[in-house]
Amino acid sequence: MNYYERMKGKYNALKDKENVIILAIESSCDETSIAVVKNGREVLSNVIATQIEIHRRFGGVVPEVASRNHITAISSVYDEALSQAGITNKDVDAVAVTYGAGLIGALLVGVNFAKALAYSLDIPLIAVSHVYGHISANFISHPALKPPFVCLMVSGGHSALLRVDDYNKSSLLGTTIDDAVGEAFDKVARVLSLPYPGGPEIDKLAKDGKPTYHFTVSNALKNTLNFSFSGIKTEVVNLVHNLSQKGEQINGGDIACSFQEVVTDELSNKAIKACKMCELKKLVVAGGVGANSRLREKLGQMCKDNNIEFFSPVLKFCTDNGAMIGSRAYYMMKDGLGLANLDLTAKANVSL
Repeated sequence: MNYYERMKGKYNALKDKENVIILAIESSCDETSIAVVKNGREVLSNVIATQIEIHRRFGGVVPEVASRNHITAISSVYDEALSQAGITNKDVDAVAVTYGAGLIGALLVGVNFAKALAYSLDIPLIAVSHVYGHISANFISHPALKPPFVCLMVSGGHSALLRVDDYNKSSLLGTTIDDAVGEAFDKVARVLSLPYPGGPEIDKLAKDGKPTYHFTVSNALKNTLNFSFSGIKTEVVNLVHNLSQKGEQINGGDIACSFQEVVTDELSNKAIKACKMCELKKLVVAGGVGANSRLREKLGQMCKDNNIEFFSPVLKFCTDNGAMIGSRAYYMMKDGLGLANLDLTAKANVSL
């Protein structure tokens, strides 16, 4: 009997096990993270080896450099995750791993490590979408949170609104037609000569500025739940270049504040609109841009004004981490989803 056939029985048996411990691996971009998660909500450990300082000198992530650093870090991160959780690998019931979306080389490091680990321990391997992992970060931060709800997904690679009817059942309400919001933040930060990663730097700089510039988002999408951030990004880039060519002063604080105000207004307004359209009274934010202080402030206030419960992950679970992958894997397992064979490979893009 081959590995996959053996795992089918073990995987099904986990549904009825009282306490399920999943070791989860995340390596989609520039963080090598391994976590140990119990029953989808309790984080026993969550170790992250970040590469931010390595990539900062280049102004962004260099895929080949990221892959090589994942290779260097992953074994020690694994040992530390087990140590902090106070368990051995024999206590692990399943291995979960991000297989997409992300940088192919970076993903392959995590996927291959996970396959080898699952095979050596003779335990199930669970393939997890990075995107849906971000949603599950809220289940860790809010133990009582349950679907249904509307999710505002905002990250470097995705900007979308989803209706989440159950742990493994969701539908796409709207998405970006060009740049993701996190991508727009990074590009604006770059033109303002801010260090990588750009999102937190824009957030910080905007606190010292005022919304004195009139930037806009696409009016053509006002009656939809779709987003477009390419235009406003280009407006900012052109403004900075024009000011520079004329030798005029560039007020980075005002530019950052003006940009952030328009973007967060667009995200917040459409998130509330989605809740009303779906007749749902819970809104969840997910993804790295969910850490933006102005976005959280606006969503919190607008939800309060519209009698909607607002949920966001604690800041350490907004960015990429293994714990969110472990949480997602648990709920996939409960419905018998995600069991992977040893031919699992990485994917740069996954469907929403």
